[in-house]
Amino acid sequence: MHRIEHHDSLKVEDRKVSQPITAAAQEFFYDLTRFTLADMVRCGGMVRRLAADAPTMEEAAQAVTVYLYEHLLDKASNRRACVLVRLFKTHPYGGLSAELQSFAAAMAHGAALSTDSNCLTLLGSAGEEPQWNSRRTSKAHQCIPLLSEAMLEQFPMISQMIRQLGLTTAEVMRTSPELAAQLERRRFGVFHVPVALGSPFVPAQKDFVVPYNVQSVLGCSDVLPDGDIFVLMIFARVAITAATAQMFHTVALSLKLGLLTLAERPVFIDGAIPGER
Repeated sequence: MHRIEHHDSLKVEDRKVSQPITAAAQEFFYDLTRFTLADMVRCGGMVRRLAADAPTMEEAAQAVTVYLYEHLLDKASNRRACVLVRLFKTHPYGGLSAELQSFAAAMAHGAALSTDSNCLTLLGSAGEEPQWNSRRTSKAHQCIPLLSEAMLEQFPMISQMIRQLGLTTAEVMRTSPELAAQLERRRFGVFHVPVALGSPFVPAQKDFVVPYNVQSVLGCSDVLPDGDIFVLMIFARVAITAATAQMFHTVALSLKLGLLTLAERPVFIDGAIPGER
């Protein structure tokens, strides 16, 4: 955990590479290259509070992704450590807006979608480019239908992430409170790609990994009482060690505790209620 007093060293001319840290983020930062237990505790506490204070799960997700994007630091360069931070949640197709249903249908390439088909839905996003700062402007990841193992294999990062998190395809394709009770007794793993360059599990090498100098990818997850699963993804321009990746399991647990307080609140800003399936 590091308190930064001088921010003038953040280079404006390097905005494309790493945007200068804003006034809203001038308190405590966490060096992602030397993430400590104290960082884990404080960071986890903050994401829990941000989630619990939000009126909807979408606003919770946006607040958490912005916080992590602005507060995870590469101390050596005094710049942000993250290129992109995103938070997803599985959600039934029937509970999505017409816009997201259309997006999911296009991603399904003609495969049939039912009201209870699970979709990995982007709820919050913060990153280097303006279009990465809203779920609505994501070109390819707003809503990914989870219909079959064959379809998941078309998304190598998602399929590998499911495996590393300790889940099965069947568990993410259909969620229920009964499944949630089973998953509650299981310790989730973390998705960790220590070297993103050249990894078959991190797509868009030419358009994303190389130009934005993505060094490592980290994903952590947990299950909510209704059986839905949330996934926090971090794409970093610094190397993330295995020890740091494991500490984000605890950060995910803290985030879950914050999200639990939203059980009776809408998921989306436009008013979709969690129980509407």
